[in-house]
Amino acid sequence: MNKNELAKMIDHTILKPEATEKEVEKLCKEALEYNFASVCINPSMVEKAAEMLEGSDVKVCTVIGFPLGATTTEVKAFETEDVIKKGATEVDMVINVGKLKEGNLDYVKKDIEAVVKAAKGKALTKVIIETCLLTDEEKVTACKLSKEAGADFVKTSTGFSIGGATAKDIKLMRETVGEELGVKASGGVRSLEDAELMIENGASRIGASASIAICEGTKSNSTY
Repeated sequence: MNKNELAKMIDHTILKPEATEKEVEKLCKEALEYNFASVCINPSMVEKAAEMLEGSDVKVCTVIGFPLGATTTEVKAFETEDVIKKGATEVDMVINVGKLKEGNLDYVKKDIEAVVKAAKGKALTKVIIETCLLTDEEKVTACKLSKEAGADFVKTSTGFSIGGATAKDIKLMRETVGEELGVKASGGVRSLEDAELMIENGASRIGASASIAICEGTKSNSTY
């Protein structure tokens, strides 16, 4: 895989709470230079990113219910509608991890469905299952619920919990959703070797703040 092909699999990301508009401008300029799949930014930065990326192939991706997934379903649906109006074309929503772990699967599915419905025909939906907090059985359940709810992708991590993407989890997620859904590896993917390992195990998208280091084959100290 050449550098250009790899870049088109990467969501160039800045989600730290202290990110400034200037940092988002820099992110967008880098995304245009490398032709990344998208920039992934916090909701309040969507309008700025959409303005900078207008007319390009780079998508505007943002996060819903981030990073805990514990906001109400109604808030997640409204947040989705709001960011799409402001220019988002991809939304990465966090599941309600507590509801999954207590076995309230109907709640989790309806929570995902509300975001999918709000985004239908306007934005891709990626479901962050926060693998580091789940058992393998729970990971499989979360992936199945995401598929049943009509999501476009399942995603490993927010990058803000106790762990990030692993090749083992990517393999399990890919085996669970089959080829119909995308699988996004995020959290701790910092080098070309990391990215290649994720792709080999079934990842079709990479979320990273170390995107340039990945494409250039260097190493980054970035955590996301």
